[in-house]
Amino acid sequence: MSAVTAGGPARPEPPARQRKSVTGTRKIVAAGFLLPALVLLGALVVYPIGYSLYRSFFDQAGAGFAGLDNYVEIFTDDTILTAVKNNAIWVVVAPTVSTALGLIFAVLTERVRWGTAFKLIVFMPMAISMLAAGIIFRLVYEQDPERGVANAIWVGVHDTFEESAGYPRARPLPVHPLEAAGGGAFVTKEPVSAGTPARLPLIGVAPANMPSDAEPAKAAEPGDGEIHGTAWLDFTRGGGGRPNVVDTQELGLKGLKIEAVKGGKVVADTRAAADGTFTLPASADGALLRLPADNFREPYNGVDWLGPSLVTPAIIGSYVWMWAGFAMVLIAAGLASVPRELLEAARVDGANEWQVFRRITVPLLAPVLAVVLVTLMINVLKIFDLVFIIAPGSSQDDANVLALQLYRSSFGTDADLGLGSAIAVLLLLLVLPVMFFNVRRMRRETRR
Repeated sequence: MSAVTAGGPARPEPPARQRKSVTGTRKIVAAGFLLPALVLLGALVVYPIGYSLYRSFFDQAGAGFAGLDNYVEIFTDDTILTAVKNNAIWVVVAPTVSTALGLIFAVLTERVRWGTAFKLIVFMPMAISMLAAGIIFRLVYEQDPERGVANAIWVGVHDTFEESAGYPRARPLPVHPLEAAGGGAFVTKEPVSAGTPARLPLIGVAPANMPSDAEPAKAAEPGDGEIHGTAWLDFTRGGGGRPNVVDTQELGLKGLKIEAVKGGKVVADTRAAADGTFTLPASADGALLRLPADNFREPYNGVDWLGPSLVTPAIIGSYVWMWAGFAMVLIAAGLASVPRELLEAARVDGANEWQVFRRITVPLLAPVLAVVLVTLMINVLKIFDLVFIIAPGSSQDDANVLALQLYRSSFGTDADLGLGSAIAVLLLLLVLPVMFFNVRRMRRETRR
């Protein structure tokens, strides 16, 4: 179609403009670029979710319709209920502790020279996979103090403030001058006298478990008025020793506690030297010598970190070790954008550092803290690797979480894909509210 203009020939009208998107891109072109991503999204996200929902209404074999039976089992099976309870503990504790530590690290290292180096060290665990971290902390929480770092430190601190037993399972032979006194203690069969050296032989201690600084036992000499004696391991490696006689290859029981008892009361006590010799004052003359049960109790081996009662807190500790650095980096980035004028004005007005932190820094960092907290909450709802690797088989039921139970129900020896799909749907329903909260928060931030 052409239009007639005054004083000139007809001019054709321009063709209708093709509709474009807000960014100026043709919608069909935009749809073409988005199509591969939408196909992948549908194949990897939408279809698995839909099929899991569908499969959750069928029985173990997948042939019969089960209705809501699988969902009922989730809330009636004790093992799955334990997983739900542990997931609740994870969601409350792990993100909160990680975010709090990240906030503390970010604030305390903001104005120190070595702050960057410290942040690098704290962030380094993020470079380790969950599998590697699980193996590391499985060794850290090892019960044997000689292998587990946590118990090595714990036992070291314990033994600093409380004496450790030296000779568990040590005992006398029937031919020895000692007999059981009840409660794990031993006492001499006859009272001791100053003119006769006391002999306190024991067996039952492996030479390898003797103190490293134990010396060859030395026979005591009679003393003037005092009680002298020897406490030694009456065992000669390779044989050839004589009972009740201090042989040259036998070691003294260094540190063995010895009490002199008269009338049921302790009148004196001492400990054996490295060569097993000991001395008691004259007041011990005519007393019975008692070896208290403290000498023979099992040594303190630390805490059973991976036992039923502590396994979940222990695994949460390993998670915090990994993710506190993530929280610290995000919070430090938010802290760098906080106006310094507000902080200085508060200090000029007389606010101390705690008030500045609580009344100004934390409120200004609230959006960043919300991002970190929500991200970690979504992450811990899906926690699997650490629990599967760190928790031993004896306490895995006590450390169970929904993601691990999903794996066990779907791929265990008695696999039930219907129940596993129901657990997957439950996990999705638990994640959705957190995701919606995060999306709403991001939209509010965008409108500002």
